[in-house]
Amino acid sequence: MKKRILRVFGVVYLCLCGMFLFGANSQAYIDPSAVTYAIQAIAGIVIAIGAAVGIYFRRAKKKLNDKLGIDENKNKEVESDDIIIK
Repeated sequence: MKKRILRVFGVVYLCLCGMFLFGANSQAYIDPSAVTYAIQAIAGIVIAIGAAVGIYFRRAKKKLNDKLGIDENKNKEVESDDIIIK
């Protein structure tokens, strides 16, 4: 197992050295609208992942509370739904 890990690190090291030694310099123009689009895409991905993690965390918390017999609404004040017309 150790030999395999060392071999992988060796290959990665050689690839990185090759990139730095034999890389070509280039001068390119990055359009600001392309950068804005990339930022929006990254932000959308982060928000979607955050929403998914939040949903699964809430589900796991609810299951754990049910299993342990913990009531989340134990000390909360509950208002009545009565409508009073004067």
